[in-house]
Amino acid sequence: MALYLRSSPAPCSSSFPLLSALLLHSPSIPPHNRLHFTASFTQSSQRTSLSSSLFSSAPASSSLLGLSRRCLFFSLFFAASSSQALQAKQPALPDTRGYNVFVDNLDGYSLWYPKGWIQVRGAGADIFFRDPLNLDENVMVNFSSPSSSRYKVVEDLGPPEEAAKKVLQQYLTEFMSTRLGVRRESSIVSCRSRVGGDGKTYYEIQVNVKSYANTNQLAVMPQDRVAQLEWDRRYLSVLGVENNRLYELRLQAPEKVFSQEEKDLRQIMDSFKVLKITV
Repeated sequence: MALYLRSSPAPCSSSFPLLSALLLHSPSIPPHNRLHFTASFTQSSQRTSLSSSLFSSAPASSSLLGLSRRCLFFSLFFAASSSQALQAKQPALPDTRGYNVFVDNLDGYSLWYPKGWIQVRGAGADIFFRDPLNLDENVMVNFSSPSSSRYKVVEDLGPPEEAAKKVLQQYLTEFMSTRLGVRRESSIVSCRSRVGGDGKTYYEIQVNVKSYANTNQLAVMPQDRVAQLEWDRRYLSVLGVENNRLYELRLQAPEKVFSQEEKDLRQIMDSFKVLKITV
């Protein structure tokens, strides 16, 4: 009988007389101990009733009134821990301080470019931004026509090494000069495949191109023609495929500027994403 009472919820105050009578007349409790059991139970029940009344002094739902303090404490602790865990799983928003965000939902790509750079129209690219203080530092985006290309993934270009050779050859073709005494030196600095934050695979390619030209245009003899360095630039390309198109972000910077601003230029490269075209 005593075990049953301990495992049951605390009775309401109107049940105390009935339970006291059951204890006093219970055959399982010796007569000389019945009074002791009854008094102990009554005091314990009164304490429980007092604790319940204090606990329910603030407005609460009926389901919470039946919880003990210990159960409520662990419930609140578990809820707080779960909330912190959910907040920890949420990805942090990208820090775009110092950059403008450009999104082209019609053509399907997005990128960041430094604040202060200006857009140049008619530059032969879909979008072109340039540093007005250093015209040799710029970023542009081009993409192939879906009618002339059927790219499914960027790996259709071959491994990154093969794609880097194609990119370098394209740069050299564009920089071809008809001037006498002009010489170009080029090299592939790096090439790699990476998975972006959007889960898509991109190729990153860096090449260096140096241009040498004859500074003495009036020289007739070959030994009088001295080739000097005209410019030394780093060209960075990010290639991605979406909507059967090959997208290319091109970033250009003088080699000295690149060494000083590599972190910022890397941010531009990492920001480039190809998107599903929305109509």
